[in-house]
Amino acid sequence: MTTVIQRREIVYGTLQDFLDDVRQLAEIEVTTLGNWSFAQILEHLARAIDSSIDGFSFRSHWLVRTLAAAFLKNRLLTTKMKPGVNLPRRASSYLPEPEVNLHDAREHLEAAAQRLLTTAPTARHPYLGRMSDREWLALHLRHAELHMSFVLPQREGGTE
Repeated sequence: MTTVIQRREIVYGTLQDFLDDVRQLAEIEVTTLGNWSFAQILEHLARAIDSSIDGFSFRSHWLVRTLAAAFLKNRLLTTKMKPGVNLPRRASSYLPEPEVNLHDAREHLEAAAQRLLTTAPTARHPYLGRMSDREWLALHLRHAELHMSFVLPQREGGTE
């Protein structure tokens, strides 16, 4: 009989909640479900935060942006994101390298989070277009909930 390991149920109310979770998990043994390591997840989230401030290297077609902003934006900001979305090839810079190490990825994430607290994210989202500071924060938290749900703390005798 095969046991299916469930992803963690996470809700981050604040950026601090997210960072506290990262710090706790970085101090213990973890395992990840899916294709990425813990370090790769942190690096990807850091790159997304940086891009909301510095700008994205790609943009979707105007019609896709218009439809996404009209029909998906509120859902993406207020409900759990679904796993399994593949980024287009032109967004490959947001995919972490396999060899990224946890220390460097965590430092990058901490620096990106600090920037988010002190610098307004003014970039246009590649699919959702212009967003307010509050919307960017909500999107980053939902994005973090999705990816961090794949990180499971190890317990004696196996996974949590």
